[in-house]
Amino acid sequence: QVQIVESGGGLVQPGGSLRLSCAASGSIFSIYDMGWYCQAPGKQRELVAAITTRGSTNYADSVKGRFTISRDNSKNTMYLQMNSLKAEDTAVYYCYAELRRTAAGTLVRYWGQGTQVTVSS
Repeated sequence: QVQIVESGGGLVQPGGSLRLSCAASGSIFSIYDMGWYCQAPGKQRELVAAITTRGSTNYADSVKGRFTISRDNSKNTMYLQMNSLKAEDTAVYYCYAELRRTAAGTLVRYWGQGTQVTVSS
């Protein structure tokens, strides 16, 4: 079994900050890429940011300069620091981890259950 659990969402005023966390646990051999997607009501899920095992990052244009993705490989945990939040950042944020459960196992992307971020005054 593999569990991917997000935390840190909530309600924040425009201009405020939130820090999301994503922890992977269970039967894991190795984790590779990790990342965050968001899905607003009536819209498709879209990539927010991603990070490789070595720390290379990729961001959506809409969040560059405001969001920072990071990870702690020793804890199988990833973070998303969200600053200068805007109303249009309101969405459910999902994290994923691409991992192998054994040395010879298939690389599979596992998803968390999502955490709501609401930016409103």
